[in-house]
Amino acid sequence: MSNNWEQNEEIQIFRDYLRIPSIQPDNGYEPCVAFIIKQAESLGLPYKVYRPGGPDQPIVVITWEGTNSELPSILLNSHMDVVAVFPENWTHPPFAAEMDSEGRIFARGAQDMKCIGMQHLATIRALKNAGVKLKRTIHITFVPDEESGGKLGMDKFVHTEDFKNLNIGFSLDEGVASEDEVFSIFYAERFMWRLHLKISGTTGHGSLLHENTAGCKLNYVLGKLMARRQKEVDRLKNNSNLTIGDVMTINLTKINGGVQSNVVPSLIVAVFDIRIPLNVDDEEFLTMIKTWCEEAGGGIEVYLDLREPKVESTKIDSSNIFWTAFKSAFDELGLKTRELVFPGGTDSRYIRNIGIPALGFSPMNLTTITLHANDEYLKAETYLKGIEIYKKIVQKLANA
Repeated sequence: MSNNWEQNEEIQIFRDYLRIPSIQPDNGYEPCVAFIIKQAESLGLPYKVYRPGGPDQPIVVITWEGTNSELPSILLNSHMDVVAVFPENWTHPPFAAEMDSEGRIFARGAQDMKCIGMQHLATIRALKNAGVKLKRTIHITFVPDEESGGKLGMDKFVHTEDFKNLNIGFSLDEGVASEDEVFSIFYAERFMWRLHLKISGTTGHGSLLHENTAGCKLNYVLGKLMARRQKEVDRLKNNSNLTIGDVMTINLTKINGGVQSNVVPSLIVAVFDIRIPLNVDDEEFLTMIKTWCEEAGGGIEVYLDLREPKVESTKIDSSNIFWTAFKSAFDELGLKTRELVFPGGTDSRYIRNIGIPALGFSPMNLTTITLHANDEYLKAETYLKGIEIYKKIVQKLANA
């Protein structure tokens, strides 16, 4: 094992942060808050803790004031929470942050996304130590609840006076690792539906052939939705220019119904996870689903318990000075990028929804994607290289 990795201060800080088991809702955020405040104090920077989502949902904001604080500021965001673990399926304890001989640091949050929060702080530490002065103020935020949808975290925060007073002009948040040399940059996100079909039908003894049963109706509508799903599968397969963020995903995730095996159920509830790209008319698609339900025989209640708004993408052209600055950092470093629509959801959608440009980026290329997986890890070398990339990006953004 490299002595440099073991002794490197930034690696030590990163590993210490990873050792905090901030799984929600089982583990509280307060140990994370205490750790982050300690980092702010070591940097000599002011901080504030807000709780717009409730007393158990803290948001920590660390501020490095620029030389022209009237200019719109730069937001560097990360979330403190991580997804659940199944320790029996890990070869390393998920909150020990063990490092192997290749420099791989194993821990939940290694890629998603405690790495980025600590890289943001490491970047500020390096720039401050070098005597760098930036025009725009930098706000480094650590938010809760992202893995549960962000409703108690960033979604609440962006609608407060406290957020407004930060005067944010641009936000940088998480992306995903890339397994080749090209870095992925995310300028938009699909929006999510959670579709429920409450299907009523004829009930009776299981030995008979009843008409208009809930099962028959489900079969019809499911066939239509799966045909549309296959169309999207074929589009993705046959067009190399498309990525998963460019197509609609439709997945049946839950079915509930029935009382016993020889009784035809009077009610079946089916739930679908649907992610919709920005070029799809969602009202038209919802009308189509309702038409299929009528064709199936009616008696189907269609409702969405989650219907995210369609949020406009961040411009990635010369009209956006922050994009120009961001991209110039990569060009000067000689790094390749690809611009994509994010397949899932991040806190960036709440930022974009109030009109602030936002990009998602994780400085991890040539890296196996292990976020949310067993044995999630990040190489120490990749982590340290990411800090160097952020140093260039932050200077470009803050001086735009």
